[in-house]
Amino acid sequence: MDREKCSLSLEREEDGEEGAPNGDTRDIANGSSHVGGFPGDWLAARKEKSKKRKELLALQLGAGSAENLGKLLGTEEPKSSHAKRRTIATTSGLSRMKSEEKESSDEMVYTDSSTFLKGTQSSNPHNDYCQHFVDTGQRPQNFIRDVALAERFEEYPKLKELIRLKASFDTTFIKLDDELISRTASPPMYLRCDLHTMNLMDLGSEFDVILVEPPLEEYQRTRGVTNMEFWTWEQIMNLDLGSVAAARSFVFLWCGSSDGLDLGRQCLREWGFRRCEDICWIRTNLKNPGHSKNLEPKAVFQRTKEHCLMGIKGTVRRSTDGDFIHANVDIDLIITEEPEYHSLEKPTEIFSIIERFCLGKRRLHVFGRDSTIRPGWLTIGPGLTNSNFNASTYASYFVNGTTTGCTDRIEALRPKSPPPKGKGRGPRGPRTRTR
Repeated sequence: MDREKCSLSLEREEDGEEGAPNGDTRDIANGSSHVGGFPGDWLAARKEKSKKRKELLALQLGAGSAENLGKLLGTEEPKSSHAKRRTIATTSGLSRMKSEEKESSDEMVYTDSSTFLKGTQSSNPHNDYCQHFVDTGQRPQNFIRDVALAERFEEYPKLKELIRLKASFDTTFIKLDDELISRTASPPMYLRCDLHTMNLMDLGSEFDVILVEPPLEEYQRTRGVTNMEFWTWEQIMNLDLGSVAAARSFVFLWCGSSDGLDLGRQCLREWGFRRCEDICWIRTNLKNPGHSKNLEPKAVFQRTKEHCLMGIKGTVRRSTDGDFIHANVDIDLIITEEPEYHSLEKPTEIFSIIERFCLGKRRLHVFGRDSTIRPGWLTIGPGLTNSNFNASTYASYFVNGTTTGCTDRIEALRPKSPPPKGKGRGPRGPRTRTR
């Protein structure tokens, strides 16, 4: 019976809500209202009705009190939400919120990456470099630390000394007179030629390392280069590089960042090499932050990296061929500034990585340019403006050996393979610990 009375009372309450109660007239704009013919606060009357309705519902549903009604129905909100809505309901609250939003928008001006770095007193506890790129155009890789060769091995003194002893021509923190690579490098030679028609066997030599830097059609779309002849992947495959590669040798092929990854592998197989590594060039834009306007058709993301595939021919083992390779000296990442638009320049660090890895002195650079002529390398391609190559002179540089050799100090410092299992075990004794 009590529930029936409550429901009837609720129906009467709801019927009374239609229109103005008891024929009341209101002038909210003037701040006055009349309820039941008497002056009073119409809003207070509505609140009173709402309170009675909640009490009746609580009694009907067995909630005990109106305060427990929200918990029972699962509609309870934090007090802060109620306070916020009450503030928004007033004119002064609305104006205050607008002014606060305006002030906050003025304060959130991105000037650097301090907001996104760990261990800083920041208004944003996250390291959202992707959002920072959207807001400022600064790529996430701009904030990778210790990318320069002089800083990369600060916490690894042995590797730092090893790099110094094996250092190449672009190292700026050592004395070049003491370098192993520079002392054993042959004078730079270069040959301007048409690679479409040239027979590479005419070079009269085999090579331990071949670096291929083809002018891909991809660069015309992404870099805006139009003043040169671009090669298709079929034309690149037709280069007979296998005929001038030594029995144990390596090839490094720049293949772009799109379909070149798959087609580059096909090139390696065509030339008689097996893919063994992928060196990735991460391009930063510290000097010219912004968003690239040159995107692939229907592209969603901007390409900020490029790949250099590494192939191996023959059998070369880290554990037994220390006279030919020194593995794990460098990492498989190159992080440098993106070149200017219309430029096809690649990071010179790729030369240093190759020279520190492979001790072979016969090095060939295919599709080279005047800017890439380098001691210890034979550079060929149509992009050169002059030639000084002589086959017999070039061959004479390697009469005394085709490798750079190695000093005792370098041999002691370079990373080596761990000893085979059981090497430290005696005839019957336990295995001894080696370091």
